Amino acid sequence: MKVRQPLRQAAAPGVIANRAVATLASFSLALAGCGGGGGSSPTPSPTPAPTSSARVYAAPTQESLTPDDVKKIIAQAVGEARALNYPAIIAVVDRVGNVLAVFRMNGALTRMDTSRRTATGEISPREVDAQGLTVEATMGAIAKAITGAYLSSSGNAFSTRTASMIVQEHFPPAPNTPGLESGPLFGVQFSQLPCSDLNTRYITNNLGAAAFIGPKRSPLGLAADPGGFPLYKNGVVVGGIGVMADGDYGYDPNVADVDGDPEEYMALAGIQGFAPPDSIVANMIPVDGSTLRFSDARVEGLHALQTDFNAINNTVGTLVPVNGYYPGGVVLAGTAYGSEASGYRYATSGEFANADAFVLTDGSGNDRYPIRGGTDGADVTQPLTAAEVRAVLEEAFKVMSRARAQIRRPLDSRAQVTISMVDTYGAPLGVVRGPDAPIFGTDVSLQKARTAAFFSGPNAAAQLTGDLDAEIPAFVQRVRDFLGDQTALTGKVAFADRSGGNLSRPFFPDGEVGRPNGPFSRPITDFSPFATGLQIALVKANLIQHAVFVEGSLKAQDVVQQCTAVPNAPNGKKRLANGIQIFPGSVPIYRGRQLVGAIGISGDGIDQDDMIAFLGANNGGLRVGTIGNAPKDMRADTIVVNVGQGVRLRYVNCPFAPFLDSNEQNVCEGL
Repeated sequence: MKVRQPLRQAAAPGVIANRAVATLASFSLALAGCGGGGGSSPTPSPTPAPTSSARVYAAPTQESLTPDDVKKIIAQAVGEARALNYPAIIAVVDRVGNVLAVFRMNGALTRMDTSRRTATGEISPREVDAQGLTVEATMGAIAKAITGAYLSSSGNAFSTRTASMIVQEHFPPAPNTPGLESGPLFGVQFSQLPCSDLNTRYITNNLGAAAFIGPKRSPLGLAADPGGFPLYKNGVVVGGIGVMADGDYGYDPNVADVDGDPEEYMALAGIQGFAPPDSIVANMIPVDGSTLRFSDARVEGLHALQTDFNAINNTVGTLVPVNGYYPGGVVLAGTAYGSEASGYRYATSGEFANADAFVLTDGSGNDRYPIRGGTDGADVTQPLTAAEVRAVLEEAFKVMSRARAQIRRPLDSRAQVTISMVDTYGAPLGVVRGPDAPIFGTDVSLQKARTAAFFSGPNAAAQLTGDLDAEIPAFVQRVRDFLGDQTALTGKVAFADRSGGNLSRPFFPDGEVGRPNGPFSRPITDFSPFATGLQIALVKANLIQHAVFVEGSLKAQDVVQQCTAVPNAPNGKKRLANGIQIFPGSVPIYRGRQLVGAIGISGDGIDQDDMIAFLGANNGGLRVGTIGNAPKDMRADTIVVNVGQGVRLRYVNCPFAPFLDSNEQNVCEGL
């Protein structure tokens, strides 16, 4: 919950108050687009099916932020902060997360707290998971900027206020919505973690090209605290801005009113001249009958823009270094997404067959995650072969290319996601993506694949009850008691991320108030977006170690690039090396009844993600004739939980009529 701090210096009377007087009870709850409403629309003619040799996606335009752009953005945000008499920290990043500047105004708070308020509105008397941490305030500004950049694309522009709306225990979050399911991206806030083995790091004292290879990590994952926006040039997302001023790193629990958030006004001033096209902002995008939220701040409420960076630098504030992120003292230029230097580029024909495919690159021309066979031969009788991995990835890419996007504009755009495959050790076997898929989905798709493989495998219970924080083994017993199976998490059941997500909600069934919490979650009295249960318990020590490093205390060592304290797999790596994810979009992959890996999808609607994963595994398996989805009798949707009445776990949920090139319906039925 966003706790409003009083202005520490007197603002002009009524400046903030006049911006917060409106209450729009149905602002974000309106039915729109595919979410409902009266009338009907004509059925579009099917779009031709894509082929591997011809591109169906527009090539991303290579735009980037210049140092002068960054200076103007900072000057505009600082000008608004000065008009409000509210010193702030402003961070600017490029599209792949490189921090280009961090400006701390004189008198700005140096520390911030992650919200202690629970979902019930109470102030928690204790620190739960990541709730109630006190950390360096620059971490919040950077996380907000990365969130705006990573959640956005040329087809959608999302802010940290959008993130707040889609990660809470009810969607949309408001006093009158209890009983609705959780946000569609519930749990995404704990991706892009500072310990992630996928996300790259700033290289100290090296400002050469290698230092700017993305995607970069975030100090606190993705932010739900208003005050972070994407930045655009010529309709192309080129980065993000984040503002931290009030010392409260929280979230907005009520989308039915309009806030007058000073941080959001400062960030809005910053994006003037770099704002997204009106046609793609979040409030143009409906999900499950509700339009998303982009900003409560309005341009007409801004003070006169100030654009002279030289007039404020080293007088009003200064460019400050941030350990592990930014050297200080100089404004940097951003990289152009799609260039070798950005860490993302088109795949060569030898790397991936589809002409539209993007891969991650190391800056020297090498694919960071080339397609390969499984590394788990010590435990798996017949590991995945490179040909099998290629078949699943290519078939999943075809499904993506045919699918109607949920979150992109214009309507009837093709979905764009990142697709990751892993073996049973969690080792990446290939990562490929649509050319304009949101950046956040890169790390998340790998999290999802690893989560499905881990919880479907024979080692989950043993690894979670090893030499770990005393609380983590308790989650294993909770899930066994909850499912009525004292052998749960030993490989008998195939868990998709939707299945594990069911068990990770503060209500079971999801959203139904008064029900018990899922065994991987916190009770609702402790729950918040910073206290989700097992997901955060696994990485809390990593987050704390990194926070101490950022603030520079006692020359602390940075966290290693291997999340969680679970024991290493036989290959010497963590099975959950970038954490777990708890919203849908992955399935395990089997050879007969033996688990051999998993596929994870992220970047569009969660049903689209589920479908691409499920059909990719199915179609790839049919193509090679050796692998496929879990046998039906092993899938988690065979489990009925006794919670007063029988409630069946879910496995996947596919869109009803998802394709642009056909009128097929129920495309996952019977598979």
